[in-house]
Amino acid sequence: MNFIPSYIKLFESGELKKRAEFADSILNSCRSCPRNCLTNRKENELGKCLSGYLPIVSSYTPHFGEEPVLSGARGAGNIFFGNCNLRCIFCQNFEISQNWKAERKNEISFERLADIMIELQEKGCHNIGLVSPTHFSAQILKGIYLAVRKGLKLPIIYNTNGYDSVEMLKLYDGIIDIYLPDFKYGENEYAKSYSKVDNYFEYTSAAIKEMFNQVGDKLIYENGVVVRGLIIRHLVLPNGLAESEKVFRFIAEELSTNVHISLMSQYYPTNKAYKDILINRTIRTSEYEKTIGLMEKYGLHNGWIQEMESSENYRPFFEQSRENPFNYIL
Repeated sequence: MNFIPSYIKLFESGELKKRAEFADSILNSCRSCPRNCLTNRKENELGKCLSGYLPIVSSYTPHFGEEPVLSGARGAGNIFFGNCNLRCIFCQNFEISQNWKAERKNEISFERLADIMIELQEKGCHNIGLVSPTHFSAQILKGIYLAVRKGLKLPIIYNTNGYDSVEMLKLYDGIIDIYLPDFKYGENEYAKSYSKVDNYFEYTSAAIKEMFNQVGDKLIYENGVVVRGLIIRHLVLPNGLAESEKVFRFIAEELSTNVHISLMSQYYPTNKAYKDILINRTIRTSEYEKTIGLMEKYGLHNGWIQEMESSENYRPFFEQSRENPFNYIL
């Protein structure tokens, strides 16, 4: 592998250790995410994410269900963190994101987190995927530092719901090579109703702008797999509840029309979605096609769409994406 992850230089200069130590201090009065609970997580006080000091890892594995440009032939080395700083009533992973009492048994040491990263590297994964990292973003920095000491050399993916702290993201500058955020809502009212958070659009747009400032709008590939860049995921919700047009307008006007977008069609009602008639159904083909049209309206010309019948089938939605060999239907 010729690509050298950004964090190697920071490790060699001592900056990675300094950042990990500063991030750890943030947990004395936690502001790891925009909720700013200010709890002392180092003393295991629980905030809105219902998580204490030690990271919670529900599972880890070579994963082949990401966008093909991330999974490649050998899989993304995904680490699935338990609990979440959102409370989406339609969460498809609610068993691990909203089952905090059961998840406490999955607490691990920082050394173990580092060892997991090394295990995934030894299995041949293309990258390390941090899945739902936001509420453990401070702890993960310590884990990365320890893993680099042990020989970690893979690109790291920050796979997040988007409700992130800009302060924390700045600590990740030069450490994360691939940002993979969700941009769930263009309207705060819907975010409050369905994910139980305030000011989602303002916080998420600021967070994604910081990610964009760090890695730009170009995807860098090695052997057909992305090693650096930004991919924004947007899940189409029934009845226009994602307010997709506002999301796309922001990306086009505040970031770049070259940004890659993964437009997801796999929504299905689960968890507590049955309690709200507007979200208690799958999306219609017409709703998905309308959303594709909105991307065209704002000149967003890079990325992938999914086949409606399968969340694992991706295809490029504009010609520029077809230059990459992994942009095809699986």
